[in-house]
Amino acid sequence: MEFPKQFICASEEFSSYQKFVPAPYFRKTFFADTDKCRLLVSGLGFYRVWINGKEITKGLLAPYISNPDDIVYFDEYDLSPYIRAAEKNVLGFQLGNGMQNAPGGSIWDFDKAGFRSSPKLSFLLETGKEKIVSDSSVKTAPSPLYFDDLRAGVRYDARNEIPGWNLPDFNDENWKNALLSEPPKGEKRICEAESVLPTGEELKAKEIRRGRLCDYIPRDDVPEITVPEDKNDGREGFLYDFGKNNAGIIRLKINGRAGQRVIMQFGELAKNGELDYNNTEFYPDGFAQRDVYICKGGEEVFEPPFTYHGFRYCLVMGIDEWQATDDLLTFIICTSATGTVGHFSCSDETANTLYEMCDRSDRSNFYYFPTDCPHREKNGWTGDAALSSEHMLMTMRVGRSYMEWLRNIRAAQREDGSLPGIIPTAGWGYEWGNGPAWDCALIFIPYFTYIYTGNKAILEENAAAILKYLRYAAGKRNKNGLLAYGLGDWCPIGGEEKSTLEFTDSVTVMSCAQKSAFIFDILGLKEEKAYAETLYGEMRNAIRSSLIAPETLAADTGCQTSQAMALYYGVFNSDEKEKAEKYLINIIHKNDDFLDVGILGARVIFHALSEAGESELAYKMITRKEFPSYGALIGFGDTTLPEWFSLPEETQHSHNHHMYCDIKNWFISAVAGLRFNPAGRDRKKVLIKPAFIKSLTFAEADYICEEGKISVRWERTESGISLTLTAPESISYEIALPDGSTETGTGCKKVSF
Repeated sequence: MEFPKQFICASEEFSSYQKFVPAPYFRKTFFADTDKCRLLVSGLGFYRVWINGKEITKGLLAPYISNPDDIVYFDEYDLSPYIRAAEKNVLGFQLGNGMQNAPGGSIWDFDKAGFRSSPKLSFLLETGKEKIVSDSSVKTAPSPLYFDDLRAGVRYDARNEIPGWNLPDFNDENWKNALLSEPPKGEKRICEAESVLPTGEELKAKEIRRGRLCDYIPRDDVPEITVPEDKNDGREGFLYDFGKNNAGIIRLKINGRAGQRVIMQFGELAKNGELDYNNTEFYPDGFAQRDVYICKGGEEVFEPPFTYHGFRYCLVMGIDEWQATDDLLTFIICTSATGTVGHFSCSDETANTLYEMCDRSDRSNFYYFPTDCPHREKNGWTGDAALSSEHMLMTMRVGRSYMEWLRNIRAAQREDGSLPGIIPTAGWGYEWGNGPAWDCALIFIPYFTYIYTGNKAILEENAAAILKYLRYAAGKRNKNGLLAYGLGDWCPIGGEEKSTLEFTDSVTVMSCAQKSAFIFDILGLKEEKAYAETLYGEMRNAIRSSLIAPETLAADTGCQTSQAMALYYGVFNSDEKEKAEKYLINIIHKNDDFLDVGILGARVIFHALSEAGESELAYKMITRKEFPSYGALIGFGDTTLPEWFSLPEETQHSHNHHMYCDIKNWFISAVAGLRFNPAGRDRKKVLIKPAFIKSLTFAEADYICEEGKISVRWERTESGISLTLTAPESISYEIALPDGSTETGTGCKKVSF
């Protein structure tokens, strides 16, 4: 099917915080001489679609979240099961604002986007030989959804519902004809990313109590908005605690009075009976994760479209005490439908809880692509995604979604090779919020996707953009051959970055060049490979000359991040490695074995310690209960990983980020010892090299690859340790034993020692 060229809209006017414009309905009736019908549809920003009254939308937030000046996404549907041949049929649509019309209030300039407009619809219906397209014959009317925003939430007035509006025989003579709209500029393509769907997990409140909203303190650069309909809302209600921080939507089920106004404010934090939502600071009060539902009267059920929220708590205002029941709210957990390909567990509930917290953070922050937090920004920060790419690929089937997001990254790359810090962007993020440790997503994501899935196409599609970026980075070197033009070891423990930007940027570009050489080699691009290898050598030599102390082998400032990055990324020569490892171990001991890194250091330090034979130290640093550690977060009540490691009273930052979550990788690859495709060249090979942590009685992990499921479990017995590997016969293994010996073979194996 060819993509339709024409877009339509209900009005030229678009919604804002100050003036609400309802989400439009659209109807198109048609007769089909066959039951073989296919539909192409794009709704900007989001759409829902019905055929003869039955909703068939692929999931939440269809079709995708993109800059429509870059890429315009369509979805394809087979309508055959729903068509009434030789009878009247009707297509129904509802449009949401999405990226097409973000009302702003934040620093990312979405409200200033050149493409901003009222929502637009385009469709092509093929029924037999007839083609029906979106044009001015389509009828439109306002829906009961009178405000919607991906970040701010929705407002819905059930009194304005139109019964039967999406049924064939509905009388739409009083509806207006749609207007022809200027088509978006972007490339048209079918969305291939996994849909955003409910996971099947639904939560009921663990506790319901009276509560109130704390005072909201917006940023100085966010305007105060006064909405007349909100003036009598008040700030008291019933606080629903769902026990876990997650992302998704709420199902409201209420026996309401006509005109009753139900306000649902979502947040991560509750203190002394108050819902504290100040860490959603980028929005005017009343538009920070808030849904409003106005009842029509009687038994009513509502699930908000075109938005989602990250929260543990919901303060419900405007209800009576008798309405504050367990059945009032149901938390529907949602994420991209990536499934599970890997898992870890062990005998230590602290480690298991941390693994679950990381997994929950990953899935809360995967809505088509990795986001930085589900409650505040919902932005595709490239640095966060780069840090998490390997452990997400080890545990989730994210390859297709990564491939789609990379198309948007390439579309945002400027001619000089530079990249913004967030994707999609309306132009923000090129001057601040990026740099090598963020930009490296362009290289790291294809590299790790190929390692774990064998998808060569993801390398082919990104090779030219990767080379363009390497040339851009190479051109920004200073007189010492080093780089310093981006964000560094972000969100450091204690609040102070101890690595220099010159070191973290330079090492990151060195690693980018090394991984790029691998990519170009796989693709047979000899000149590109030679360029990447040369850049790698030049960067490594410059780092060693300027940023490594020759006597002590201290990297950069001699902090945990710098030393661990130098070890992990191969700055030291083989004959220097042992001394450099001892330096890292000593500075950790001097800090009483506490973690002292930012996000770049956290990604590598535990792997560097395991390589040095210090997995026990790494495990202690992760699981200990004293702050700062991962284990301390459990005691603070966190159920997902926070943006900052800080004491509860010290910060109002996000409590649901994935950028510190690579301990998932470490638990699987170091503690359980399952290392898939360790050399990057053979996806039919696995290295089993566990760290037999003394406090554990067992550890196990699995990974599903193309050949099937690989599982490893070790456990302590009366006579020693028993290790069991279960794998398809096509998988060759190497088992590294504590005495330095190895065992090799194919398929399953059991070893006792």
